[in-house]
Amino acid sequence: MSSVKERLQRLGLTLPKAAAPVANYVPFVRTGSLVVISGQICFGPNGKLAPEHTGKLGAEVPVEAGVAAARLCALNVLAQLDAAVGDIDHAVVQCVRLGGFINAVPSFAGLAPIMNGASDLMVELLGDRGRHARSTVGVAELPLDAAVEVEAMFEVR
Repeated sequence: MSSVKERLQRLGLTLPKAAAPVANYVPFVRTGSLVVISGQICFGPNGKLAPEHTGKLGAEVPVEAGVAAARLCALNVLAQLDAAVGDIDHAVVQCVRLGGFINAVPSFAGLAPIMNGASDLMVELLGDRGRHARSTVGVAELPLDAAVEVEAMFEVR
């Protein structure tokens, strides 16, 4: 079985630097065998939001850009997890849950496929350990007008 780093490399991806919090919270909390990751928005590899990942699904953000934004969120979640545990390959037992927030117009009914961007990447990188429970909700607004935000919970050793 290949490592998460090898799988990232095969996909042409790298884990970004874990983003610092922008308000009064911590990026993750480790308690017992759980790590809870605060919501991560779709910062790109340069640490910035791309114009195509800002705004609302169902308006200025097309579905493909929303899926890509969710994938970026998942990468940022994994960067925080790596900061929390040091070695994802050996520490992660299971991705327990992902929560997705989609910045969307009220009539946008395609929330689940957008969040699949994050869910699919988690399974691609962690295999069966990446299968998780999930909730996805449409919201009126997200920080910095991000299109997507994802939070997570992992069981770790």
